[in-house]
This record gives sequence, C-alpha cells and structure tokens, in this order.
Amino acid sequence: MGLESGRLAMPANVLSSQFAKPVRTWFVATAKLKQPIRTAIIEDDPALRKMIVSLLQADPDYAVVAEFAEGGAAIAAIPQMALDIALVDIGLPDISGIEVIRELKALCPACNVLVVTTFGDEKTVTSALEAGADGYLLKGIALEELKRDLHALQDGGSPLSPMIARKLLNRLQTKAVVDKSDAGGETSLTPREHEILEMIAKGFSYAETSKICSISAATVHSHLKRIYRKLEVHSKTEAVYEARRRSLIH
Repeated sequence: MGLESGRLAMPANVLSSQFAKPVRTWFVATAKLKQPIRTAIIEDDPALRKMIVSLLQADPDYAVVAEFAEGGAAIAAIPQMALDIALVDIGLPDISGIEVIRELKALCPACNVLVVTTFGDEKTVTSALEAGADGYLLKGIALEELKRDLHALQDGGSPLSPMIARKLLNRLQTKAVVDKSDAGGETSLTPREHEILEMIAKGFSYAETSKICSISAATVHSHLKRIYRKLEVHSKTEAVYEARRRSLIH
C-alpha cells in the first residue's frame, strides 16, 4: 500500500517479520477535560502508516497511541491501551486482519474497529463484519474522508465505502426475494389445496383423493393446476418436492 496524491493507495510490498513489536508507542497526556480519541493503526506499509499518523496527529480530537506492522503484536499490546478506535488492514504479513478483528473485539469490546483495506470481495467483507468490524473502507479513499468517517464511527455510525454498501445491499435484497418467495408459497395455498397436496404426496390417485375429500376428480385436477401455478412447477412430483422444500408438507 503506497501513497497517491493524498489518498490511501494499493500495497507495493509486504514487510518482513522484523515488526514483531509495536512500531511505535505514543504516550498521550490525559489531563484534558475532553479526552482525545485514542487510536491504534495496524498497517504493514510504513509509508501509509506514517501518512495516517500525520493526518490524525494534526487533529486535536485524536491521539495515536500505537502503530503496528503485524497483527500478533497488536493483539498482545492493545488490551492494555484502553483504545477507542483501531484501524486494521486485512492483508497483514503474519495473520489475517479478520483474526485480528475477532481477537480485538473479544479482548476490548468497547473498541471500534475500522477496516481500511484493498480487499473488497463479498467473502472477505462478510467475514470481517461477522468478526466484529464496525466499518469497512476501501483504500483509495481521500484522507479527509477517512477522518470524517472516523468521527462518524466514534459517534456510533458504521462507515462503509459505497462499493461495499452496494454489495451488502445486493446480498440482503437477494435474500429478501428468496424469503418472500418461500413465505409467499406457504401463505398462497388454500386449505383445500393444501389438503389435496398432502393426499397426492402420500400417493393417493385423483379418484382416491376425490373420494376422500368428497369432491369430483375434475375438481381435484383443477386444484392441482392452481397449485402448479403457485409453486411454479409442471408435475405432481415437482409439486411435492417444492412443497416439501418450503415446508408446506412433511
């Protein structure tokens, strides 16, 4: 991750394991009436780390208390730091940033974790959020936007890059369509249609079903046609399978 005209850029290389300890620990005065937002940066690119540190040190609302190039060192040190915010990269050289997030949330539940990374695939985003990330930003964001997002995070928001927000919305909308389809299938069958479908699933013929239900075979056939339409199938076998998939029958 390099520098690019005041923006967070893509990584150029991966640092060696020489950063087994915090790169730097900052001792912050706490005598002010308004305490600064205590922040740690977990990022393996030294140039990018320096840029973020400079950005936050120029703002009296923030206090950078530590920098880390590796996740293991952060996990070991951060629980003693009473952090407010941790900025975490996903692609760390020793362990995944997702594991770092999980451990930090377990050790320091009150700490807000903001992911700042190049990884924008759905699997990584979902894993990070499930691990406890409170926000997810893609590198390339302008530095002033990063600072605004940090303020929003501390105020209880969950900042997301637009591309990440779109992916999450698409996922939720897809799930909603499936859930609605399943729920709609269940509520759309009338009691008579449900009864006939149960009979067919048990292997009764049209004639046997009509006799048991005290209706004509033609009426049974008409009900089945409506069932096919509602379940979007074309045969008794498909109807039974789909009904069982939707838990309409056993």
